[in-house]
Amino acid sequence: MRYALYFTPPKDDPLTGLAARWLGRDAFSNDSFPATGSGDISADEQRDITAEPHRYGFHATLKAPFELAASVTERDLMAVVEDFAARTPAFTLPELVLGQLGRFFALVPGALYQPLQDFAATVVKSFEPFRAALSEADIARRKPESLSEAHRNNLLRWGYPYVMDEFRFHMTLTGQVAPERQAVVHDLLRETFAAHTGRPIAISGLAVFVEEARAAPFTVHSWLPLAGAQS
Repeated sequence: MRYALYFTPPKDDPLTGLAARWLGRDAFSNDSFPATGSGDISADEQRDITAEPHRYGFHATLKAPFELAASVTERDLMAVVEDFAARTPAFTLPELVLGQLGRFFALVPGALYQPLQDFAATVVKSFEPFRAALSEADIARRKPESLSEAHRNNLLRWGYPYVMDEFRFHMTLTGQVAPERQAVVHDLLRETFAAHTGRPIAISGLAVFVEEARAAPFTVHSWLPLAGAQS
């Protein structure tokens, strides 16, 4: 069993439902949705480019998937998550936009927003005592020899390369997209998510996702509202 601390909007948020239909799976209910394709993108291509984020569910990583340390239990983890959420104020990210990171697409902030960076760093630090050390196999999967020094140091210190100063909030919408298909995919995503881009998004909760076994789908174990979040 692995756990992860993610941001995702609440279960009934319109963005959650839209993203679930695009990715083909709702991480809250584990319900699946058929790919429909649209325009120049077939259902088969949609399934192909969403295969990886389909397994993880719609989210932004805060504390990457980890096994529990031998000294703690799930009950211990959940008690601290509940306390953390209750005393951590909700806030609003000023603008969410469609972005491209390398060869994949995601919803990202319109600009670096320090309160979001600080929130993510606090999550990483606060829950580090619950994380079991990475196995040699897990480290090898990250190909540390190909990482920058900062990313490699983060992997060894925090279990994930993209934290602290290297953190970039992103809610993944695709896996790797071939260069010759990127313009088409970009245009479809821009149209599909138009109602949710160019506007603020409330960072209103903290979600605990679980992976029952390696390579199994991640599902939402619990979604905890942050302090002061509007119900």
